[in-house]
Formats: sequence, C-alpha cells, structure tokens
Amino acid sequence: MSDSAENKSFKQRLEGVKKTRWIRFGIVSVIFFLWVIWLGNPWVLLVYPILFDIYLTLYIPWNWWKKSKNKTVRTVMGWVDSIVYALILVYLIFAFIGQNYKIPSSSLEKTLLIGDYLWVNKMCYGPRVPQTPLHFPLCQNTFPIINTKSYIEKPQFEYHRLKGYRDIERGDIVVFNFPAGDTIVMNMQNPDYYTVCYKIGESYIAQNPFENQFKDKRDYIKACMNIGRDYVAKNAEFGEKIYRPVDRRENYVKRAIGLPGDYLKIVNNIIYINNKPLEEPKNVQYNYFIRTNGTTIDAPIWDEAGVSVVDRGEVQMDNNMAQQGLVYIAPLTYDMVNYFKSLSYVVSVERVPVYEDFPLYPITGGYGWTRADYANNLPKGIWIPKKGKTLELNIYNLPIYKRLIKNYEGNELEVIGNDIYINRERTTRYTFKMDYYFMMGDNRDCSADSRYWGLVPEDHIVGTPMVVLISIDQDKGFRWNRIFKTANPDKE
Repeated sequence: MSDSAENKSFKQRLEGVKKTRWIRFGIVSVIFFLWVIWLGNPWVLLVYPILFDIYLTLYIPWNWWKKSKNKTVRTVMGWVDSIVYALILVYLIFAFIGQNYKIPSSSLEKTLLIGDYLWVNKMCYGPRVPQTPLHFPLCQNTFPIINTKSYIEKPQFEYHRLKGYRDIERGDIVVFNFPAGDTIVMNMQNPDYYTVCYKIGESYIAQNPFENQFKDKRDYIKACMNIGRDYVAKNAEFGEKIYRPVDRRENYVKRAIGLPGDYLKIVNNIIYINNKPLEEPKNVQYNYFIRTNGTTIDAPIWDEAGVSVVDRGEVQMDNNMAQQGLVYIAPLTYDMVNYFKSLSYVVSVERVPVYEDFPLYPITGGYGWTRADYANNLPKGIWIPKKGKTLELNIYNLPIYKRLIKNYEGNELEVIGNDIYINRERTTRYTFKMDYYFMMGDNRDCSADSRYWGLVPEDHIVGTPMVVLISIDQDKGFRWNRIFKTANPDKE
C-alpha cells in the first residue's frame, strides 16, 4: 500500500469503496448478524470490525499481494487466498449446517451399507457450537499419512447447542461422537481403550493361579482393569495414550432406541421400553447358521439374498462334521432367512447362540447381562437419564451411572465402603444435567452399541443422516441405485 493510501482518513477510505463492495459487505453483514442472534453470544460481535476492515477500510493490507510486481507471489498468494476462504466456508458449513460421513461397518445393514457416503444434517437437532474451535475442518481428529492430531486442544469451550427444529425421536438414525473414545491408544482404537484393558487383564488372570482370591465379581473386574491399564502403559506397541475432547472423538452412527426418561431392557432379543415390547425395524438382522447338504452357496446366491461379501462366513469343521454338510454364518433379516430356507439344498437355518467376545456395559457392574438379555433382571430395566430428573443412587446401580456422573457431567465421585460421595458430599441422589440416549445397530449380533459402551450424552450428538450422496461397494464399485437415496427410510 502506498504512503498516500496509508494516510487516507476514515472518511476518504469509505468514499473510495466501490458500490459492488458495499453490496457484498451488506450481504455478509446480514448473514453475520443473523448468525450472532442464532448463536446467542454477543461476544462474537467483536469479529465484526475485522469484517468491516476487510471489505471497506483496509487499514490492514489484506490484499497486499495483488500489487506485487512478482508474478509468482501473485499466483501463489492467489491460491492461498482462495484456499483460506474455502476452508473458512467449509469450517462454518461443517460446524453449523452439516457434513459428509462414511459408513465404515455393517451395524446398520440393510438400511445403510458399508461404503455409503452420507450427508449428515446438524441443524435438525440443533448444531453444537464447536467445543474445540481450533481444528482442521476436513479431518475429524488425525491428519492422514503424517498421523498427527488435526486439532489444538486449547481453548476448550463449554457445551452449547443451538436451537434445532425437532428433538431426537425413537427410531432416528443418529450420528454421534463415540462416548468411550475419550481415552485412546494410538495404535489400537477398535475395540476401545477400556475394553482392551479389560481383555488383557482377563487373559492375564486366566493364566495365573490367584483368581480365587477375589472377594466377588466386581473385585475381579477391577483387578482386570488395573492389570490391563498397567500393561498398556508399559508396552510401546499400543502407541501413545491420549485424551480426546468430545467433538474430536470418532463419529459413530446407530439408531436411537431408548430416549431420555425411558426404562429399557432386552429379554431374549426383544427390546422392552417401559415394559412394552418395541416393534423392530424392518431391516433388523441376527446371526444365523446356514447348513447345506454339502452344496456350496455361490456368490450369485449371496448376492440375490443381499448378504454383503464381508458378512459371508464359512464355519470350519472337523472331518466328521464336514461329512454332514457345509455350514455358513451370516447376519440375516427375517426375509433373508425365508429365502435361504426355500433353497432345496439348505438343510436348516438356525440362530447362532449368544457368545460374548467383549464385556458389556458397565464393565465394572458384574450384572451377568448378555446382548440378548440386557438389564433383564431389573423390574423395568435400566433408567435412561433425563435432564433435570433425579435418580436414587445406591451401590448396586452406581456402576451404570458412575461414568455419566463423573466423566460426562464433570463431578468428583468417590465410594467409601457403601457410601457414595459426589463433590465430597455424601449423597444417595443425583440430578442429571443432560439428556441421554440408548443407541443400537440394526445388525444386532454384529453391532458394538450401547450394550457395550453405554449411554450417549446429548453433548455427543452430531446430527442425523439425510441422504446417501454416493455409495461404493469395495468389491463391485459404484452402487448407482443408492445415489441420493434417503438415509433414514424408517422415518419417512
């Protein structure tokens, strides 16, 4: 900028602004003030003088590079300028309107398929104001290739959600941040850190003769966790242990089954809400053994049935069992079960018995629940906390709510004998600050869901998928018939 330009008065600067630039500034100002009203945060108005200077007064030479005599400088800075504007626009869109999301697993088959790229609507339930504002908008938490954090942890803002146009309804497919993703080890993120520790401790205790020294199941579980944490901390193979802020945790997608204030239990795979059986989604699936008379089930049959390649499994058997035929295992809907039963060479189609590879939530509870019978020994099931409602706490139900009270709502919690202390005060009651949700997949026997990692707090909710943008089958390429297909057909 020349000396004469630098010495211009405020009035002279405004008089020199082109009409088109005034129009652009007016449009930006309207959008900005509407955004501030929506945010409900007047402090954001402090940004407005910067916009005023960028569009009108130019006390700061934002476009200095346009007057450079060096063509390379003008070219490079032109690209930088465009990229910065694009990233700011993407940041605002992803933070407050919506973003794309890829389906990584089969937990919601056949509603959503592996390889579906979804547009997630954040305005439906109200977008969260970013809690970790300094982050790269195209990465959730890690830069690819260089494998470093894509965010700066400070500053951290308190949770605040803007007004949406409706609440979460039962049956909604919801995208949310993984609740158990607060602590991770970089080289092993699936299953989560807590399950990894438990399984390591369980394996160690099984190989050593002191298991019978534990007072009870909870004492045993606590020992498993302590042994596992110590092992993970001392072994570099797991990588660095880090904490992730709420909005930088991995994105998961499940169906909202239990809502705030509900009582939920599962008895023989039937979900009960407030002691009434819940109608299952149309595409709900369970694992089945498919036994044939020795005939191989070829790819066209699997395709006709609608079983994806990753879900097709053949059970390995010894020679005597193999003489009785071939056995496959796959997740099937009720319609798919009938399809396989109709094949002349299929001898039987039977449910796979429940077998738990991983402990259920709460790990430290020792309640003896399974994914098919969850909270079934409680009169109504587990209570799903509702904001402002008070729960009577005791030693028996504390494991279900301890993580909610301590980790999600930020309280000190300690148990001394049979007494519960919250924020150093002895109590038998707690009033919740947030709503919570019980999330499940439609592929019930192949879904890591609330049965394994617990209830989802409202501050973890991202939004609801609206439409499939594109869909790519890793074996067959584009699924053209899924482009722009609704992502939540059960809610139509």
